[in-house]
Formats: sequence, structure tokens, C-alpha cells
Amino acid sequence: MSQLDNPLEVYKLLPKSNCKLCGVATCLAFAAAVIKGEKRLQECLHLESKIIEELDKRIIRQPTPEEQLKKILEPLQREFATVDFASSVKRLGATLSGDKLTIKCLGKDFTVDSEGNIISDCHINEWVMVPLLNYIIHSAGNDLSGKWIPFRELSKETVWGSYFEYRVEKPLKQLTDTHPDLIEDMIGIFGGKQVENSFSSDISLVLHPLPKVPMLLCYTKPEEDIESKLNIFFDSSAEENLRIDSIYRLCVGLLVMFQKITSRHMKP
Repeated sequence: MSQLDNPLEVYKLLPKSNCKLCGVATCLAFAAAVIKGEKRLQECLHLESKIIEELDKRIIRQPTPEEQLKKILEPLQREFATVDFASSVKRLGATLSGDKLTIKCLGKDFTVDSEGNIISDCHINEWVMVPLLNYIIHSAGNDLSGKWIPFRELSKETVWGSYFEYRVEKPLKQLTDTHPDLIEDMIGIFGGKQVENSFSSDISLVLHPLPKVPMLLCYTKPEEDIESKLNIFFDSSAEENLRIDSIYRLCVGLLVMFQKITSRHMKP
């Protein structure tokens, strides 16, 4: 019995009706979501249970991004044995609480022990955990330059720039368009600070995801014939204090938090 490991092979077995009853726009998109582990075959109402049972045995699902991050966490936590907390306080902009390190992340205290376990009153997800541990282990602790630059200028690894635009900036812009009070949440909940408008924006807001990795969020409100605009800028020293992949992941983690906040606003 052959295995199914790409969307087109799954798509061939679907009804191809694009009925959208599964919650996805097309059968091909549904097939891709099944391979990624984001959807289950049972969500296609046109497939018989016997066929679903047979296909399930053949499908090789890709690990989700969250599952991949969990695998990254394990070696990072092992590296913590090499970190001297006492000598890292100044480098990280952190404080030492007994034998634990406490770091401000978005205005909240995140406490980390010598085994890399993280405790916080704030919701913790893998998108934030991996960058936080990377920051503690690898940050150079360099002072901020005061110069704001877009994400794409932080690194020569251009692939991350495309990811950032489509996975962070665009969905955050859509979220802010739909929920204008999200800006107030960023200020009140995450310790954001509104600053003098920069880059011709209507609102400029500085957030500190990590002490030495600030970000500047610039939002221009939509007008009658002009679409809104949202861009995120970083201090030019950012990649010295946090690797580019972790900056990307940290921002995805923030987006996930913002999405959770807005979903609570929508509940009756």
C-alpha cells in the first residue's frame, strides 16, 4: 500500500467539489492542510468512513510548526547548563532572583531556571519560548543603536524577509484594521509606549519583546480610497542580540497573542 506524502496525491482522492463545508476554500487547499496536520480527513463530509480509515493509514503528515519548535526546545534547554546567570544579568538586561533569571518580555516577568524551564503569568507558547531561550544563551548584549530599520535589512538571509511580511506584518495589519482597539491593548497589556509618529504613520508604538530587542510598530489608518499600512521596524543592533530566525519566531508568537486577545473581544 503506497504512502501519501504530498497534497496532490491526497487531492486525487477527494471529491473535488470545492464545497467549503470543511472550512477551507478548495479541495486542494484542504489536501494541503491534511498533509500539514492542520485538518483531518473526517472534516470532509463527502468521504465515507471506510475510505477515511484506509487513507489515514497511508498519509504521512508533516510536523506542525509548533511540533518543530518543541524539537528545537530540547537542545536549547540542554545548553542552559553552560549559562552563568550571575554574569549574564547585565548582558541580557535581566535580574537575578535566587537561582533563577527574570527577564521582562512585553512588560511581563518571565522567570527561567537553570534547566531552561519558563514560568510567567502571561500565556507562554513555543513561538516565544524558543526566542527567549536563544536570547539568554546567545545574545551579545550590545547597546541599542537608536536607528530603526525594516526586518528585511537585518539580515542577508532574504527568505526570512518574505516570511515576515506574509506571516507577521500582513495578518497584523488585517487584525488592526478589524480591531482598532488592539493598539490600546498593546499599550496597556504589553507595556507599549506611543512615540512621535515615524515613517509618515498615524500611530507609532514601541514594544519591548525582549530588553535589548525593541520593535517599532507604525500604522497608517485606511482612508476612502487608500488601504491601511502597517510596518514593523527594529533597532539595527537586533540581530547581534537575537538571531534572525528567533526574531521572526518571536514576532509570530506576538501575533498569536494578539489574535487570542481579539478573539476574546469577539465573544459575547
